[in-house]
Amino acid sequence: MKTRIYLVRHAEAEGNVNRVFHGSTNGQLTEQGHKQAEYVGERFKDIPVDYIYTSNLDRTYSTASYIAEVKELPLFETEELQEIDGGEWEGKLWTELEAIYPEAYYKWENEPHLAKMPEGESMEELQQRILQAIFEIYDRFKGKELVIVTHGTAIRAAMPFFYGMTFEGIKAVSWCDNTAVTTIDVLDDEFKKFDVIEYGSVSHLPKEMRTVENQKWWPDFLKKIEADRAKYMKK
Repeated sequence: MKTRIYLVRHAEAEGNVNRVFHGSTNGQLTEQGHKQAEYVGERFKDIPVDYIYTSNLDRTYSTASYIAEVKELPLFETEELQEIDGGEWEGKLWTELEAIYPEAYYKWENEPHLAKMPEGESMEELQQRILQAIFEIYDRFKGKELVIVTHGTAIRAAMPFFYGMTFEGIKAVSWCDNTAVTTIDVLDDEFKKFDVIEYGSVSHLPKEMRTVENQKWWPDFLKKIEADRAKYMKK
């Protein structure tokens, strides 16, 4: 009995534009973020959806609301789908993190499977929490079409599991853009066999409205993970 899961990253939020670390910080959508959310809502207009879950942070709940309105479905929220707890990184500019936390920042950039937020969560802890939340939703609604609206780091941390990689394989997984849609089919009842149909699709967004894709750091990041993609990705 196949279950389809759509993982959706929230729309553009204040931290994405200001380049401030917002993990558990409860940031709001920007004006463009609301427009992006309208687009992703429309993307699901003709796609069957049975249930919609969201992180309880405002940027995810607001994004999910656009999908829920189009599908005329209620929203179920859970704090277990929240973004990584950044600890001491919360509210700090990305441009200052390397100088203040050189060791932690190095791991975040180069060894994300070993990264741990100072006084916050590790990436491995995040993966365990997010996968547990997704599994509990799946276990309740097997055979259904499920939309789960969550966060960028959360989705990236979950994907090595769905790709059948060790957690070190996160080095080969790119960041999702805002409102990116990842489609995963669960192919067995035991939550052990998956088919990743698409990862991080933003085909619903005009190119000028894509947040991450239009930021200066993005091309360098893609070049950086190219070798890891060849090493770890199986498809």
